[in-house]
Amino acid sequence: MASRSPVIEENEFIQKRPLKEDIFDVLHDKIVSGKYKPGEWLRQDEIATQLGVSMTPVREGLDLLVSSGLAERVPYRGVRVREIVMKDVVEAYGLRLMLEVVIAQEAAKNITPEQVARLERTIAESKKHNSLKEMSVARKLSREFHSAIADITKNELLIKLYGVVANAFPDWILYEAIFRKPEILAGSMSDMHDEHTLIVNALKKRDGLKAALHSVEHVMESGKWLEKYLEHPVPAELLREKEEQVLSLLRK
Repeated sequence: MASRSPVIEENEFIQKRPLKEDIFDVLHDKIVSGKYKPGEWLRQDEIATQLGVSMTPVREGLDLLVSSGLAERVPYRGVRVREIVMKDVVEAYGLRLMLEVVIAQEAAKNITPEQVARLERTIAESKKHNSLKEMSVARKLSREFHSAIADITKNELLIKLYGVVANAFPDWILYEAIFRKPEILAGSMSDMHDEHTLIVNALKKRDGLKAALHSVEHVMESGKWLEKYLEHPVPAELLREKEEQVLSLLRK
């Protein structure tokens, strides 16, 4: 898997194709680094001027932002950085936990050696991107990892539902926290790689229960970030309630 091009500064012409992906990376970096704030409008004409490109690839780059969950399109207004609504965060967190259980157990039944190898390659590739400048790559690789596991289930409805919930769960704000607290970068990335490896090892053994448990524990680590590192933390009791609902199912 090829690594992304270096971060492109404003007013620097983008040369690599496809342009929409380069523009997505530029805007992604600005969002997770806090240069664009929640609720801020992303104006196509301004971005096109800053980057020296036409409006079409900018529109396509904004579409990628919307589909990834970082931005939202408002009818007749345009695209803006997604605003963080506490209720939505908590609901998305609970649904993500529930889906991880179902997906892990289904994937454990269907996984092939080739699919295991693909997941292991994704983990190996993600270990190469541990700097602040490469957070957009790290985030995309993490999403690819989890989406690949969902794909292994071969359940089209489940795959679509997972995509919707994954986009609703604001994992990008966790990466934004790293920019404010760079001292946690090394430890958090190492933990993520270890957690991903535990999930793959359980899937390789076709141990659905253990894969589900490791998957839930992995997402619960994100819950700790929601509680500890956000500028407006999510109340712990709301997170624990969602976690207990899922853990009680795994204990049965």
